[in-house]
Formats: sequence, structure tokens, C-alpha cells
Amino acid sequence: MIIHRNITQNLLQALIDNPVVLLNGARQTGKSTLVQSKELGERDYLTFDDIGLLAAAKGDPNGFISGLGNAVTLDEVQHVPELFPAIKLAVDRDRKAGRFLLTGSANVMLLPKLSESLAGRMELLALWPFSHGEIQGIRETFIDNFFSAKPLWPAAKERASFNRSKLIDLMLTGGYPLVVARQSLARRRAWLDSYLTTILQRDVRELSNIDGLSVVPRLLSVVASRAGGLLNYADLSRNLALPQTTLKRYFALLERTFLVKLLPPWSGNIGQRNIRTPKVYFGDSGLLAHLLGLTAQRLEVDQSLAGALVENFVTMELLKQSTWSETKPSLFFWRTASGREVDIVIEDREGRIVGIEVKAAGTLNRADTVGLRAMAEEIGSKWVRGVVLYMGTDVIPFSRNLHAVPLQTLWSRFNGR
Repeated sequence: MIIHRNITQNLLQALIDNPVVLLNGARQTGKSTLVQSKELGERDYLTFDDIGLLAAAKGDPNGFISGLGNAVTLDEVQHVPELFPAIKLAVDRDRKAGRFLLTGSANVMLLPKLSESLAGRMELLALWPFSHGEIQGIRETFIDNFFSAKPLWPAAKERASFNRSKLIDLMLTGGYPLVVARQSLARRRAWLDSYLTTILQRDVRELSNIDGLSVVPRLLSVVASRAGGLLNYADLSRNLALPQTTLKRYFALLERTFLVKLLPPWSGNIGQRNIRTPKVYFGDSGLLAHLLGLTAQRLEVDQSLAGALVENFVTMELLKQSTWSETKPSLFFWRTASGREVDIVIEDREGRIVGIEVKAAGTLNRADTVGLRAMAEEIGSKWVRGVVLYMGTDVIPFSRNLHAVPLQTLWSRFNGR
């Protein structure tokens, strides 16, 4: 069964008024399936996983591009960085909308010089693994709902439809399409092992041109143990016995292949956001659980292990939803020198703020809202509301603009308005 991707409409709209559209995302997230779907209409499709096409494009980039039709999809363009100047030249001659639809399994916008090649000519969209709403056939609008003047709440019957064990299971599974399709835990593990091997031995090696990448699997495991925490290069350097300069190059490779995602800190001073320490998350909660060796049984015995998994899951679900949200927000976290913090800060284009706290517990108390109250006081009029997402089933009003809501509100049916 083909699962509809919620970003499809955004992709169609981008093709209406852009000569080049790039759909970026990790391998095996469904990019090739999406760009070949009937919803996108008739387009020529070429993939650079084909060795013959790859050789032709590398040998004569300008000739290759000039021989293409008026609406073409080029899959896995990260293999042929030589094409970008040729595409730029072709677009400058003819800016027909929808002419080039590109996909990449490495973030080409992080590659040297390529980000400038198509500036002003290309719209960039991200495709992550399935959101849980996509799996359920729901176009989630949690973000838009909570930026509205009066948010809607899911019905009590729906709030009770997920218990803790169900929530943990879907987090352990994650969203890679081929993992979701497998019912056996053993088969899911086998797929994830093969996936990591392919990424590390093929894509990372191709992007890096660096020898000695045997340390990267160990780096992944260490980073997994720090998911949801600040990215501390000094600490990682000590643990891995690697110079920080080398470590940063390796970590950049994990970012480029979408294995990890950095969440920047929020600051009222926009210029400060990119120079402060970010938090690190994994692009898929199932992959994180696999690296940590988490199982439902282990989490039942030691529930303290669930905190990072739940926070990683929620962060990525919100990031996925942001790619099709009408609000078009940016995601951050907030932390003060005194230790007050908010797990996820969602900022719209007008600078309005919704703060999200994530709790793996099924019960709450007023202390769980301390960070949200502190940020609300600092933000002032730009503060819209605070939300605590937790593993219970009740909507708890702490104040007029501060509520605790069940975690499954992320994809509740009220979101299908």
C-alpha cells in the first residue's frame, strides 16, 4: 500500500512557480516513490543510481542537461555535483516553472559552493521518514492549531485510544517506510543494520574522501547516548580520542546524510542563534532506539530510559509537520544561564512563540511547567501559549494559555479540519 505524503501539495505548488525544486532527505524515506507518483503528473525520470547515466552526466554535464526534456526528474543528484552549474546555465536561458525536479540523499545545500549555484532559482523541500499521521492517513495540523486564537482539543474517546505501550511501540518503530512495513522486530533490526552499513560505506565515504571512517559507527553510538542534549564537541573528542577538527568533519557527514539533526537555541537576538550550542537529535526515533538497544521490555523495566526517546520522537514529528504547516515555523529550544529551559520553541514568521515541553510520564504537576512560565514571562506579548505533551489521556488547564495535552494530540483527528 502506498502511503500519501503530506508534503505532496507543497511540492506541487513549488513546481508551479519555480524552475528548480529540490526534494532533500535521507535514503529510503520515499523520495523516489513520491517524485514518480501520479499526483505529480507526467515527467521524465532519470536516476543517478544508474551507472551509465552517472557516467554520461559526469562526462559532459552541459550536453547532458541540454538533451533533457521540458519536465524532468533527476534522482540522487548528490552523485553529480558537476550538474549544478549546467542546470544554472539552462535555467538562466529558460526559467520555465517545474522544469527540473531534483532529489538528493545528501544535503547538497551543505556541500561547498553548491548552495550558491542555484540561489534564487530553486525551492528546497525536505522529506523525512513517515510521520505517524501519514501512517494513519492524517494530515496533521498540530502546529497551526496551537498558533490559532482558540486551539481545539481532541475528543476524550480519541485521547484514550493510545496507551503508553502503543506510544512506545510506534517510537521504537520509527518512520522509515521499509521498517514500518515489517512486523517482526528481528526483521526491522536487520533492515536498520543494513541501512547504516550502506550509508556509512557508500554515501558518507563518497561525500568525505576521508580515509579511516571506521570511527564513524562509534561516533554514531556515542551521539545516540546524548540525543536531546547539547552538542559538546570537547566531550565527544575525549570519549572518542579524536581531535575536535576531525570530529567536526565527521559530524558534518552525519548531518549531510540526515542521520542527525541539530536544533538551534532560541534567542531574542537573532544574530546569536547560530553561534550558541545546539542540541542534537536523530532523524528517526527507530534508528535512535536501534543504536541504543532499546526494546519495549527494557523500557518497561527502566522507564527512565524513555525520556530521550520520547523527546527525540516529538521533536522530529514537529519538524516533519513544519514542512507542510501553513504557519511555516522555525524550531528551536530555550535555555537560560540559570538552567530554566523549554524543550521545543516554535516561532512563526511574525516572531510569535509556542513553547512545548515533552514529558515521558503519565502524570504531571505544576513543577513541569516552570520552564514554560519563565519563557512566557521573558517573551511577553509575542508568547502565544505553552503546551506540555505527556503520556497521559487528559487535557489539563494550568492557566488560560498553558495546557498539558496527551502526546497523541500531535496527530489527533481534530487536526483533519
